[in-house]
Parts: sequence; C-alpha cells; structure tokens
Amino acid sequence: MHCPYCAHPGTQVLDTRISEDGDSIRRRRRCESCERRFTTYERPEIALPVVVKKNGSRADFDRGKLSFSLHLALRKRPVSAEAIEAAIERIEDKLMSSGDKEVPSDRIGELVMRELKKIDKIAYIRFASVYRSFEDVDEFAEVIREVATPSRGRATRK
Repeated sequence: MHCPYCAHPGTQVLDTRISEDGDSIRRRRRCESCERRFTTYERPEIALPVVVKKNGSRADFDRGKLSFSLHLALRKRPVSAEAIEAAIERIEDKLMSSGDKEVPSDRIGELVMRELKKIDKIAYIRFASVYRSFEDVDEFAEVIREVATPSRGRATRK
C-alpha cells in the first residue's frame, strides 16, 4: 500500500477492525516515511450492475462517483466519515440485492436521496435541488416542507 501523502511504498498497519455487518475490514495505517496516518477499507470485489445514464449510454458503477456525490452534499455538515461509508455500503447492498444487470442512474439518485434524508436533512435538500433541477422556488419550498413536517402517526412512548 502506497502512502496517499508521499507515495512511499511502505506502510504499517496500526489497527484492524471488522465492520459491524462483517462485509469489510477497516485498517488504520502509518507511513514509514512521512509518518502520517490514514485509513483503508478492504471489501470483496463484487460485480455491481451497469449504470444506464439518461442519454442511454452505459457505464460501470463507480463507487468513487457515489462517494464524491455524498461528500459534496454533506460538505461542512456534522456527519462522520463512518456514517457516509455506511450509507455508501447500504446503497451498494441495495443495488447488488436487486439482482439487476443494469440499473438506471435515476434509481441510484433516488437511493442517494433516501440515505441523505436519513442522515442529514440539509444535505438532502442540497442534493435534491441539484438532482431534481428545480424550475422555481415552489418546488424548492415543497422539498423543505417535506423534511420540516414531522411524520404523522409516530407517537413517542415512554
């Protein structure tokens, strides 16, 4: 493993942990040259469905693009890296368990919105405003009302 900071080929594993669901291994590493620390994740490589874009073209699923989108929506929000990683894994799990060989990009966008709505409402609104390409303020206001209105029928019990 090369250091992401100085590209030195030698790193030392400081800590290894298995994720709660047992699907990945998290390793804390230290570079032997610059001594900076970083985290790596190991997970089995599984074939995910091919993404069918709006223009009809097809592309391999790219975990990096998914991660970038979530990080962009969650920029400067109080959400841990572990929570983001868990959301990415839940999205991948849903795609794999669908059994589909192809998945429309819209489906991935909806899965991202569902995860963002659970972990941070501001990030959800940010993502929705770009993803849904709001035409006017009323559409934007509707999404805000959607997340601001508490779910009906949920009573808190002691």
